[in-house]
Amino acid sequence: MFVTRADFEKKLAEGGFLEHAEFLDNYYGTPIPHPPPGRDIVLEIDVQGARQVIETHPDSLLIFLMAPSAAEQEARLRRRGDPPEKVQQRLEKAAEEADAGRELGASIIVNVDIDETVEDMWTVIEKARASL
Repeated sequence: MFVTRADFEKKLAEGGFLEHAEFLDNYYGTPIPHPPPGRDIVLEIDVQGARQVIETHPDSLLIFLMAPSAAEQEARLRRRGDPPEKVQQRLEKAAEEADAGRELGASIIVNVDIDETVEDMWTVIEKARASL
């Protein structure tokens, strides 16, 4: 859901986010979820958000998806219509985030093919559940 900057800042001040970040001049955040018992929560967040989640939920499972190469990531960003300056910013940020993902102990999955990537993610999730 998109909200005004003022509405976001108000909810942030009220402690209404599980995680939040300002990235490339935009706010992003996950409202505090209230899942039914026994249900997983899946978040698509950046490394900054992952750090916040790990602080409050250290047993979280992190999976870091990355493009097979910087050239492929650039091509994907251009295909989706990102402006050239945003493409460059995202490419620079991607290198930093890959290192940070490793530091956080995330499982790293290279997203070459979406079907294989989903299968790899399920494997990581099932392995984590089996160890509980």
